[in-house]
Amino acid sequence: MKKNRNTFIFFTAAMVLSLVSCKKDFVELTPKGQFLTANYYQNEDQAYAALVGVYDIMRKNSGGFENMITMMNAGSDDQYAGGGGATDGAGIQAFSNFSETQFTVPISYWSDFYQGIFKANILLLKLPTTTMDEALKARFAAETKALRAMCYFNLVTLFKNVPLIVEPLAAGDIYNVVQADPADVYAQIEKDLTEAIAGLPPTISATEYGRFTKGAAQALLGKVYLYEKKNDLAAAQLAEVNGTPGGTSQYGYKLLSNYSDLWVVANKMNSEGILITAHTNLGLGGWGNWGSGTDEGNSICVMVGPRGYTKVASPAPDLPSGWSFNVFTDEFYNTIRLDPRFSSTVFDMKALKDAGKATYIEGYKNTGYFFKKYMPTQADVTTLGGDAVLNYKQDSYVIRLADTYLMEAEALGGTGQRAQDLLDAVRARVDLLPVTVSLAAIKAERRLELAGEGYRFFDLVRWGDAATRLADRGFTPNKNEVFPIPNAELLGTKLVQNTGYNQ
Repeated sequence: MKKNRNTFIFFTAAMVLSLVSCKKDFVELTPKGQFLTANYYQNEDQAYAALVGVYDIMRKNSGGFENMITMMNAGSDDQYAGGGGATDGAGIQAFSNFSETQFTVPISYWSDFYQGIFKANILLLKLPTTTMDEALKARFAAETKALRAMCYFNLVTLFKNVPLIVEPLAAGDIYNVVQADPADVYAQIEKDLTEAIAGLPPTISATEYGRFTKGAAQALLGKVYLYEKKNDLAAAQLAEVNGTPGGTSQYGYKLLSNYSDLWVVANKMNSEGILITAHTNLGLGGWGNWGSGTDEGNSICVMVGPRGYTKVASPAPDLPSGWSFNVFTDEFYNTIRLDPRFSSTVFDMKALKDAGKATYIEGYKNTGYFFKKYMPTQADVTTLGGDAVLNYKQDSYVIRLADTYLMEAEALGGTGQRAQDLLDAVRARVDLLPVTVSLAAIKAERRLELAGEGYRFFDLVRWGDAATRLADRGFTPNKNEVFPIPNAELLGTKLVQNTGYNQ
């Protein structure tokens, strides 16, 4: 996000980077926090720059090698980690076959979200004494709470047993932090989002693209309630977001007419995106800062492209090469191949190679079926500075409208006319006939509609289906539902390892 009120793309100004950005975990941040509270957040410009720093956590969805989408795809039944070999990314490979340990789990899935929480806690502490317009101050506080809630939701779903820290830590307390009851973490998430909803604008202009809105916070709260199995509360929140199925909601959300338009790079701020991670090539990212929080490109694009791709003849497209991560399984290919969303979801490299139209280097766990939604295109190759493969500008969805339609239908128990209408609207968009609504039908629709978007593993876990669907991948019940606590976070602290990972 630029430090410029007229754009909200996520590349962070140098002042913010020097003052509020770091790669340490929460137990090591207090000295910098003391510096900040004494010397910063005095006026609106400084508060805005600090808010930019809190928003920086949004890039975790699709920026850097250790992004949420490719990681979570790797642990689903739809995709393998892929890549160049069995050791290409120890963390993502271990999650894909459920052999992860406290030594292989990437620490960034813990520390990056605590960085966001640290920045949010400092800003919320200092905002009351900041000299600025009160209405704008209230909006900044609402955005900060929504972002903190998002960080905690990711932490509690990834690790379950995490510390709950809502104020800056004193130096003497940093090694005495203990994990909270997950119910208390969820209660704080609900509190933050409820307060945020009251202070967020219902809509934003194009110049503020990427910021939290009332609808985005309600969508996230509805998702949180659904994960807690508070279905009535989830349905109520999501109904506010969704409006009349197939129509335009009170916040202007509407399903795009063409499913494929969701993945057009230039189609930013479309009517289906509720909460997005915005990417840009203006950050000029290079290998020196890739994954540091200061690069602003979409890393999924290069990760999922076929390795060593070469066009031989039409109709093969002219594509940049990638690294062959997140290849689809044969089983998923057979499930989606007759669905209208197939051509937007799967790039059938196997068929092109068999027909002599293109060649590629087969990667690890190769099936020939690549993830098309975020596949790199020549049109998205940057002509600016930096390393081209690190500066793709395609945005990614954290929550989109078809997702909230299906979540509401699920929260309604998969029964009733409204649940039927929500399911019908998702299917009608791709010219599919209605099927009788049920939880099984909703599960099947989520798998095809949202394929590769990072939700499948979490869906399987919360439905209680992971042990069955992932048995052949090595999934162990009552263990692999969550990640192990990274070893570096255990050393010298009072944190306790998650069940099953302490052998």
